[in-house]
Amino acid sequence: MPLNIGNRRELLVDPFLIDRLENVRLKLHEPIPGGVAIKIDKPWEGPANCGISVIQDGERYLMYYRSWSLNDAADQNGLGCVAVSEDGQYWTKPALNLVTNSRWLDSNFIASDAGIPEFAFPCAPWVDTRPGVPANERIKLVKSEPISGEAHSAMVDPRGPKRLGFWVSADGFTFHPLDPQPELVSDLPNCFDGGVTMFWSEAEQQYVLYYRWYEGEWGHGYRTMARTTSKDFFHWTASVPMTFGGSRREQFYVNNTQPYFRAPHLYLAPAARFMEGRRAITDEQAAEIGLQMIGPHAYANDCSDGVLLTSRAGTTHYDRTFMETFVRPGLGWSNWVSRANYPLTGILPCGPDQIMFFVARHYMQVSWHIERLLLRTDGFGSINALWDGGEWVTKPLIFAGNELEINYRTGAPGLVQVEIQTAEGKPIEGFTRADCPEIIGDEISRIVHWRNGSDLGRFAGQPVRLRFVMKDADLFALRFC
Repeated sequence: MPLNIGNRRELLVDPFLIDRLENVRLKLHEPIPGGVAIKIDKPWEGPANCGISVIQDGERYLMYYRSWSLNDAADQNGLGCVAVSEDGQYWTKPALNLVTNSRWLDSNFIASDAGIPEFAFPCAPWVDTRPGVPANERIKLVKSEPISGEAHSAMVDPRGPKRLGFWVSADGFTFHPLDPQPELVSDLPNCFDGGVTMFWSEAEQQYVLYYRWYEGEWGHGYRTMARTTSKDFFHWTASVPMTFGGSRREQFYVNNTQPYFRAPHLYLAPAARFMEGRRAITDEQAAEIGLQMIGPHAYANDCSDGVLLTSRAGTTHYDRTFMETFVRPGLGWSNWVSRANYPLTGILPCGPDQIMFFVARHYMQVSWHIERLLLRTDGFGSINALWDGGEWVTKPLIFAGNELEINYRTGAPGLVQVEIQTAEGKPIEGFTRADCPEIIGDEISRIVHWRNGSDLGRFAGQPVRLRFVMKDADLFALRFC
């Protein structure tokens, strides 16, 4: 059965399009540093700060994080804070003064409309993009809380029963409870202990929720994810555990699953991989970096990093094309501790050629900060050809449009050429490799031409294959337009 891709942009991060690879490979691309976004500089902040999410709200970006100084007896699990930026690079912490407390003058706490700073981790603000959502409900916050209704605390047993509560806001600073509330209680055990991601899916035309749950006996199983959906936000389907194919099982603390804004049918998840019991540093190195503790937690005993999971709209499967690390801990020992290097939810545009996301570093240290990371637009993965070259062929495709656009780069001796074939693999006259001039360069958007031009409209709606011949090159994405 041919794949009907219409005019969707397809990123080369999984085997979805691929029928055959010859001397080329799928390659994961690591992000590059984009500078420190925020660090500890307020008296209510501390080493237990935690990143949550970054959203784009019109012409501004809002970054949500937990502040936790560990010094305030009234602060049992940290408090939700916000930072603001116009460009994603330079951030300020606005003096919102929503909380009338002399200890927290000029604070950047988000709060309820009663002035109570009751939003701590695990909570997750996000933008509801469903058409027709009232303006004062456009920014939503999902909050994990015990079913008993008691305030959530870091010391609450994560295995206890929980539900999700929902708050809404017009400005992203002041929230009020959604009325009525969905009764969202999972039918899976040990769930909602952080790592909640929710969005309106344009591709599925419904709300999608991914959340963490614990599979197996506590201490001998896996932190993993499940998915549930809703057409109206109030009635939710039974939860379905996500699958990972035949890949080796690993623990994921937060999933950060979201539609990619240039390809909303493709869900990207820069997830936090938790290597429980894998110790990288000695007690002496932990003391040298000033690693602190909360209760019985020994944060030198584990390490963690970020990986890239992908999924497609309407499925309950994560693809593990890349088992390797996407966000590496890096030099020095400060990131080789438990719960460091956790990405925040949010992959956002950063100019025409770059995208950005954010990661929390140096957990449980006074040097804690959130770092901005940058990638080429669409540049999570590619089909990569080395110097001696190779080729790959797609499965039969049905497309809509008139031209083929590619996101690619080559080296100076490199090239990309494209051949249009029948569904049976026979080159089509006028669109063979020999008819395609060598494509050399580095472009986010390049229309492919053959000797007779770029118009492929005569083939729209019928199955064809694409054959890519490549040398010293990366192909990141393609679409028909």
